[in-house]
Amino acid sequence: MPSRSPWTCVLWDVDGTIVDASEGILRRLTIALEHFGKPAPTRAELVHWIGPPMYESFQVNVGMTPERASEAVAFYRGLNKSEGYEAGAKLFPGMGELIRDVAAAGIPQATASSKPEVQVVALMDYFDLSTSLTAIVGATADERTLAAKSDIVAEALRRLHAAGVDTSRPVLVGDRHHDVEGGAAQGVPVIFVRWGFSWPHESEGAQAVVDDAAQLRSLLLFDGVAPGPAEGTDA
Repeated sequence: MPSRSPWTCVLWDVDGTIVDASEGILRRLTIALEHFGKPAPTRAELVHWIGPPMYESFQVNVGMTPERASEAVAFYRGLNKSEGYEAGAKLFPGMGELIRDVAAAGIPQATASSKPEVQVVALMDYFDLSTSLTAIVGATADERTLAAKSDIVAEALRRLHAAGVDTSRPVLVGDRHHDVEGGAAQGVPVIFVRWGFSWPHESEGAQAVVDDAAQLRSLLLFDGVAPGPAEGTDA
């Protein structure tokens, strides 16, 4: 029996949800922060960096002025580009297969990432996921013009709608409170994944919480009678 879904389209956060880029992020952050005379973060402190826009994080986490934060973002992105956006990145277990299976079931998908879109495109190409996605949406290069999660979610829905997709029952899959809040601002329920970089309380407000790709699959795809969208939640 073919798989179907309770959702008409699926939006995906990228860092911490599909892709584990923590190795490369920690390395580049260490170089960038030391360059600007700031202490390098520990791996445990990556929870403060992965998820929000870097422009925001440089201000909040190390007290940079907006002007200095812009310089730091440019420096950091230069490192990223020089070594390759895919360097040190890997897929979380089961995520590549799940995204391909959702596509094979005929459910349109899009990314809705706070990473610059050029990087998201490179990662999706690298992991051979681009053909499974109707739209690849990320932040603008300056991480300021289009950066807030709610705006990125809105843009992903706009592009899907423009492609002829039914966006009446979307769902967003993410791993940070920014995803929960950004989805809520657009009326999009969120499935929260616990394998990313987050604090336990960040799942508050999510419609469902999952611990692995198998649990996520059960909420995105089903065979036969459909469960209610909220079934399987423990948020």
